[in-house]
Amino acid sequence: MGSKNKDQFDKPLAQNKKASHDYFIEETYEAGMVLTGTEIKSLRRGRANLSDTFCTVRNGEMFIHNMHISPFEEGNRHNSDPTRARKLLLHKQQIHKMLGESKREGYTIVPLKVYVRNGYAKVLIGMGKGKKQYDKRADAAKKDAQRDIQRILREKQKVSN
Repeated sequence: MGSKNKDQFDKPLAQNKKASHDYFIEETYEAGMVLTGTEIKSLRRGRANLSDTFCTVRNGEMFIHNMHISPFEEGNRHNSDPTRARKLLLHKQQIHKMLGESKREGYTIVPLKVYVRNGYAKVLIGMGKGKKQYDKRADAAKKDAQRDIQRILREKQKVSN
């Protein structure tokens, strides 16, 4: 791995872009994923989708549901269900803490992005509090204002040069 730079390993292979739109992310955790050999190969090619994914806790273990990993074309023999529930690897204390927080009203456990770090597939999950419609509008207005400010600053730089 000597010739590859460190930034390439943390590049997201899949991202849940709607998560920041629908939730206030208060805390994030990094979890490993239990995958089959063909799933990791497909994931490294960027063939994963995190839209409509969610996490649950069953029997003290955390699982990610509805994460779609496309079947690996070259290895059809061991392909499994693309949207099966996959186990997440976390410490028991982290699972209990997230379970307690998710029991509060309006909170949920949301997968944010999937990436490979040191050869292992990782998923970044966050504790999200659902946004109301007016919160989403306020965020959109704030984003538009930031964009306008940046555009004006760029125009002023062009004029001064």
